[in-house]
Amino acid sequence: MANKSKFIDYIDEALEKSKETALSRLFFTHQGIPYPITMCTSETFQALDTFEARSDDIVLASYPKCGSNWILHIISELIFAESNKKYEYPEFPILECGDPEKYQRMKQFPSPRILATHLHYDKLPGSIFKNKAKILVIFRNPKDTAVSFFHFHNNVPDIPSYGSWDEFFRQFMKGQVSWGSYFDFAINWNKHLDDENVKFILYEDLKKNLTAGIKQTAEFFGFSLTGEQIQTISAQSTFQAMRAKSQETHGAVGPFLFRKGEVGDWKNLFSETQNQEMDEKFKQCLAGTSLGAKLKYESYCHP
Repeated sequence: MANKSKFIDYIDEALEKSKETALSRLFFTHQGIPYPITMCTSETFQALDTFEARSDDIVLASYPKCGSNWILHIISELIFAESNKKYEYPEFPILECGDPEKYQRMKQFPSPRILATHLHYDKLPGSIFKNKAKILVIFRNPKDTAVSFFHFHNNVPDIPSYGSWDEFFRQFMKGQVSWGSYFDFAINWNKHLDDENVKFILYEDLKKNLTAGIKQTAEFFGFSLTGEQIQTISAQSTFQAMRAKSQETHGAVGPFLFRKGEVGDWKNLFSETQNQEMDEKFKQCLAGTSLGAKLKYESYCHP
């Protein structure tokens, strides 16, 4: 895996800031969406507008806790398999996180650059569309996403915790969590899933058939790899393999980023009322949409 020392430094710094931060003070709002003050700043968002994307940038979009670290790993391995060069992370890979000067520094990075993001489609810098960079969008069912997000907050030392799952669930449903509402994110991206340079991938499909997901991802980004290379990457990218190396790749936070990775873990926390509330919200926001069908909600979110 790529040398992640910069990656780890950034995470350590964010955790250090989190120590001093109460949950009630964790967010600031930019254009109507709450972001964590430990990772984002309004100055960085202003600078992001001027970011110059390249046509061969690899853009990975997802709501938090939907598999972005997993996909980052897979893309790094694809680059390594094709070029025999380890992908280095000279900056923290989430585009909107970091200091405002990072976009200047990124001009010096060799291609292809991996740009991960948790932003809505219409909050991305315009140069991504102007220069036709390809975007892979990763989604996960909302119930497992919420449970994973809750455990991340409450298990990682130094990150502000919620008093209970019920409290977190209330905030999640209101969109008062980092990067805002899952459903607003989903509605926003739903309009663009069939755009020419956009590809959708489902976390649950990756869990079911990792090799097929890696093959599709490689083809979408134009990597020419043999079946054997794809198999090797698949073996190195199972959840278990990544969890085993998580401390080395992501530092102290690694084991919490790769906690369980299970499909259906929501059944351990959701009450019947919460279940109904989210089913209702899903129906209201996504029933009858292209994304609503792609999420296979009936399969993954019913007891």
